[in-house]
Amino acid sequence: MDDQLSRYRQSIDNIDAALIYMLAERFKVTKAVGELKARIDLPPADPDREARQVERLRGLAREADLDPEFSEKFLRFIIDEVIRHHEHFKREAGA
Repeated sequence: MDDQLSRYRQSIDNIDAALIYMLAERFKVTKAVGELKARIDLPPADPDREARQVERLRGLAREADLDPEFSEKFLRFIIDEVIRHHEHFKREAGA
């Protein structure tokens, strides 16, 4: 039993590490997007794209047998952080 639990926990640890690296890659790209948006004077937030992304990820969550509500909360957390970064780039560009 302890060996099985240990294997499960190792798998969880590996998945957590992969999630962190994927988020880091995602934020590298969204940083570039934020810098571009600041340079060409676009707003930090894009509500239409956000709504499309939420719906797309809710669909993916259903396909993956993951709670769509959870996926939306998770995505909203990420989007809010990205917007915060984009607002920072916009302020920096205006300075």
